[in-house]
Amino acid sequence: MSTGLRSARKARGWSQERLVREIEQFARRNLMDVASIASLRVYVSEWENDKRTISDRYASILRQLLGLTDEELRNAPPPQTAPVADGYDDLLSRIDAASSVGTSMVKTFNDQTELLRTMDRQRGAAALVDQMRGHLTALEDALNFAVLPTTRRPVALALAGASTLAAWQAIDSGAVERAWRHYELAKRAARDAEEPMYLAHAMGEQAYVLCEAGRPALAVDLVRDAQRTVGTAGSARLRAWLYAAEAEVCAHAGMADDCRRALDAAMASIPPGPEDRDPDMVSIFLNGAHLARWRGNILALLGEEEAVTSLYDALEVMDPTFVRARGGLHTDLAQAHLMRAEYDDAHTHLRQARLLAGRTGSVRQRRRVDLLTSRL
Repeated sequence: MSTGLRSARKARGWSQERLVREIEQFARRNLMDVASIASLRVYVSEWENDKRTISDRYASILRQLLGLTDEELRNAPPPQTAPVADGYDDLLSRIDAASSVGTSMVKTFNDQTELLRTMDRQRGAAALVDQMRGHLTALEDALNFAVLPTTRRPVALALAGASTLAAWQAIDSGAVERAWRHYELAKRAARDAEEPMYLAHAMGEQAYVLCEAGRPALAVDLVRDAQRTVGTAGSARLRAWLYAAEAEVCAHAGMADDCRRALDAAMASIPPGPEDRDPDMVSIFLNGAHLARWRGNILALLGEEEAVTSLYDALEVMDPTFVRARGGLHTDLAQAHLMRAEYDDAHTHLRQARLLAGRTGSVRQRRRVDLLTSRL
C-alpha cells in the first residue's frame, strides 16, 4: 500500500502536507465529508507506512488526485472473477448483449472517448482515471463477447482509439507499465479491426515509453516498423505524425542526420490549412501550427539556434484549450533558452511550465521541469 501512494505523491513533488491540503480542497469542491486536517495528516502518514488501510472513500479521492488505478494505489493485484460452474446462460446473455451493439452504441462509445480526450487536454489525466477505466472495461466487454466480424470491427476500432488515449494518460500520470499494457491492447484491437492506421499510431506512441525508459534506439526501430506497417495506406496527416515521432526519438538517440531527414519529411507531408483532425485518424491532432511546435521541440533537443524562433511562433498561435500542450511548449522554450545560456528567459518559462504541470497534474512534464531546473 505504502509504495504506490508514496511514489505517486513524490512523483508530483508533493509533500505529505500538500497531499493533505489537496484532499481537503477536493472534498470541499465536491461537497464531501472528510476528516479534519489534523486527522488527515495522521492518515497520510499511516497509509504510507502500512499502519492504516485506505478506505474505499479515501481511495476514490486519491485515485482522482494522483491518477492511479485502485491496484496501483493499494499495490494489490487486479480482482479475479470467480469461475462459474455452469455459466452457459450467462455467456449467452453476454453474447446476445454484444450482438445488439449497433451503430448508435459505437457512436456513443466514440463520443465518450472524445469527451475524455477534451477533458484530458484541458484538465489533465489524473482526475479521469476511474472514468477511463470504466470506459475501457465497457468496450472490452463488448468486444470480448462479439462473435461476427461485422459487430467486432467497429467496436475494436473504438477500443483502439480509447486505449491509445488511456495509454497516453497513463504516461502523463507516471504509470508506465499501465501505459505499455494499454498500448498492447490498442494494437490487438487495431489488428482485430483490420485498421493499419490505428495500429501504426499505437506503435508510434508506444515508442515514447521505450524512449523515456532509456531505449531510444529501440524506439526508433519501433517507429520505423510502424511506418512500414501502414505503408501507403496511411493518410498524409498520419505520415507526417510518424515522421515527426521518428525525428524526435532519433534526436534522443543522437542520430542527428536521421532526425533532420525525418523532420523534413514531416514538414513536406503535413496537409495545408488549419484543420488538425483526420476523418480516418481522429486520435491525432496535427496541423502546421502543431507541427511547428513539435519541430521547435526537436530542434531544441539538437541544440539548434532556430528552435527559439520556431517555438515562439507556435506559442502565438496555440489553441488555449490545449493546456497540457502549452505547458510542454513552455518547457521546450526553457530548454531552448538553456542551450543558448539565456538563463533568465529559461527561468521564466520554467515557472510557467511548472504552474501548468501542477494544474494538469502531469508527472511527465513535472519531471522535465525538474531536470531542466537542475541545470539552471
